[in-house]
Amino acid sequence: MSRSARMVALVRYPDAPVGILLVMRKWSPLIAVCLGTFLLLVDVTIVVVALPAIAGKFGAGYADLQWVLDGYALALAALLLGAGSLADRYGRRRTYLVGIGIFAASSLLCAIAPNEQALIAARVLQGAGGAAMFATTAALLNVTYHGHDRGVAFGVWGAVNGAAAAAGPLAGGLLTEHFGWRWIFLVNLPICLAAVWFTVRGVTESRAPWGGRFDLPGTVTFTVAAGAATYGLIRAGDAGWSDGVALAALAAGLLALIAFVGAELRSDHPMLDLKLFRRTPFTVLIIAAFLTQAAAFGYLPFATVWLQQVLGNGPVDAGLVGALPMAAASLLVGAAAGRMLQRIAPRWTVGAGLLLIAAGDLMQARLGADSTGKALIPGLIVVGIGVGSVLPSLSSAVLGQVPRERSGMAGGALNTFRQLGFALGVAVFGTIFADHVADGHGQPAGFAAGLNATLLVAAGTAALAGVLVLLFVRHRPASVVHGGSPAGASAPGAVAAPAAS
Repeated sequence: MSRSARMVALVRYPDAPVGILLVMRKWSPLIAVCLGTFLLLVDVTIVVVALPAIAGKFGAGYADLQWVLDGYALALAALLLGAGSLADRYGRRRTYLVGIGIFAASSLLCAIAPNEQALIAARVLQGAGGAAMFATTAALLNVTYHGHDRGVAFGVWGAVNGAAAAAGPLAGGLLTEHFGWRWIFLVNLPICLAAVWFTVRGVTESRAPWGGRFDLPGTVTFTVAAGAATYGLIRAGDAGWSDGVALAALAAGLLALIAFVGAELRSDHPMLDLKLFRRTPFTVLIIAAFLTQAAAFGYLPFATVWLQQVLGNGPVDAGLVGALPMAAASLLVGAAAGRMLQRIAPRWTVGAGLLLIAAGDLMQARLGADSTGKALIPGLIVVGIGVGSVLPSLSSAVLGQVPRERSGMAGGALNTFRQLGFALGVAVFGTIFADHVADGHGQPAGFAAGLNATLLVAAGTAALAGVLVLLFVRHRPASVVHGGSPAGASAPGAVAAPAAS
């Protein structure tokens, strides 16, 4: 240990053992990053089991329920790349602290929201704070730790990512059932304070050597495209596909997408270099990430509605049945076979994993009016095994398809399209689910038919993605070239937050 490190430790904490102080100082940045990451990812899934309680409080419909999830996921996806550019220019530590502050303030606003509109607005703001945090986590670890310590740090960070997905439904169920749904947001506040403390005490400031530039046209057009398309889908599910507002929103989304492509092609410093998509394997892997989130997680909110509103399960039981089997299976696969999976070509780990997700979705799509929640469990376990195979492999595979200097951008694109896949998946599946429930006049058979229909579409989505990967991703990733610096490490390493959950 260095003399300067000894002196700093003794001055700050004169009565404590120096060894303990040095360990605390060394790992404070990791603790700070893990606390923030856990928060932003757990808030994707923690809300799922609380949706029926929120709907009951405000008298909200299916469209409002979808926006409670999608408002967060869309803001997280749309602002992630732009937040990374801001962090490179103005400082990653500063951006991370600002993100925590926004996240804490918006969590309080969620907790005191008087109606669903206020809650949705606060969730969008929460997603913006989450984007600022998520965009900086990997970079902070990458510049803070080196050698063996870097491997340890990213390993712990990946485990926390997986734990967040598993803990979300359980924590949400316990808090909702015993304290009320508002506590799923209030519990964020002390964790945010702890994250700020560790960040201020242990994280040093860092910036990109080239200063970075904020791509305002790209950020605005991408945000409008994603938001308008999602709004159009949700509106169509609620008002019908001939609704003028829905059609106008979808058209606006298409025009904004075209404007985004034009902005990125003209920009000297685009937040997303579209030249990366010239590589077919990279494009297919990004599409696979997008479709994985929809196929594996997009139907879970409606499974929760079925479990609680039709079967009468409480929030805790709904979390145990509707989410834990998948999360646990995925974590076990990641822990037991993660290192082995990295030695197998992603064509097989990702492609076969997606086919497992498709099979698990099909296994669940056999519900009837007299089915119980146990009918979902075998299929959820199979989906979890597929997720545990796909997501860790996707990160290294995507990074292996791009030059080293583009690894941060590629990782950001991966996380962006994953969150966007969840948001659009919820919107599409919500439309399908609502149509079948309406056709069934709100009877149990209608709910079961709606969930079956969403699961069938999810299965087809996963199967399509799996076939694309098996056909077009033929090269082994060069993930070792990037030194194990998972700039795009999947949030959910073993389990991805649906994210936005």
